[in-house]
Amino acid sequence: MDGSLYRMTETQQPAPALTATGGLLSIDLGAIARNWHHLQRLAPESEIAAVVKADAYGLGAVPVATRLQSEGCRSFFVAHLCEAQALRAHLALTTRLIVLHGPVAGAEAEFAEANITPVLNTPHQVAAYTNLARSLGRKLPAILQLDSGMTRFGLDAADLPALLPLLDAIDLQLVMSHLACADTPDHPANAMQLANFTRMRALFPGIKASLAASSGIFHGRPMQLDLVRPGAALYGLAPIAGRPNPLEPSIRLEATVMQLRHVPSGTPLGYGHTATTTRPSRLATIAIGYADGFRRALSNQGCVWHGETALPILGRVSMDSIIADATNTDLTEGDLVELIGPHRTPDDVARDSDTIGYEILTGLGTRFARRYI
Repeated sequence: MDGSLYRMTETQQPAPALTATGGLLSIDLGAIARNWHHLQRLAPESEIAAVVKADAYGLGAVPVATRLQSEGCRSFFVAHLCEAQALRAHLALTTRLIVLHGPVAGAEAEFAEANITPVLNTPHQVAAYTNLARSLGRKLPAILQLDSGMTRFGLDAADLPALLPLLDAIDLQLVMSHLACADTPDHPANAMQLANFTRMRALFPGIKASLAASSGIFHGRPMQLDLVRPGAALYGLAPIAGRPNPLEPSIRLEATVMQLRHVPSGTPLGYGHTATTTRPSRLATIAIGYADGFRRALSNQGCVWHGETALPILGRVSMDSIIADATNTDLTEGDLVELIGPHRTPDDVARDSDTIGYEILTGLGTRFARRYI
């Protein structure tokens, strides 16, 4: 794992002024680009798309997508039409913007007007979109999602015979499915889904196929097929549980120390008095809380870092602040402490709050100053 973001100095990239906010979120677009190229080397026979839904997992869809487009990425996946519409003006007309949820009833024409490609998941979506294509007198680009065993989105095998005659009206660019257990390589569902998808895609000879997202890429060529759809892997989250992470970190999150105070042993702390000092202590009140995506489950869990010193979190996480033990440190008011960075990755924070790194990234709030590297 390259720690380039974590070795940055203020002379390399000045931090925005923190007079109006309590935290700084640094986002390394270079690391995201290098992760994309790393995946390209792992899957050299596949197109490497990019999933930038949920504002690129909270990191900024426009800066992330425009940087990856400059690196050669030509297909971007989002979840909703509004996300694609917001990106359309920032990307080349030849770049594919693909909406995973497909068109809700009545929105089909908006896809055609904005040059946005839907993923068709239901018989109704297929029928409505092919009807629009016929009414316009031209083939519209589309992707079909097949349910190979996740039982979430996609067409069942039983749906396909009745739908195949309709597909002459569209430009079918890809058939795709999604793996339910890709982050657990030995899970039997992976082989089951690959077999099911192989049978279903045989009904679409000559059409490109996609099965792997971030974790599935690491299963090798049988899962990679013609196009892969990394999301979390681009942003540095570990693709396979329990294995070393080969990807670069893409963010550093820091927050401001707002107050320091000395208290005696036996002092109760925070809401509910769920922590009490066991020695004379120096406490730091830090400007981040669950309104910023620093989850309440981190109450009395984990730590923040000042240089090479860990400061345990004491008491409950409040909406806008936390308390950390700064005893025997040289911390001063106005200093920044690390919440995510070289000492604690998003996956580490997720472990301490009983969730996954995806939720940590997508939950980052809007009250941080942002610095793009």
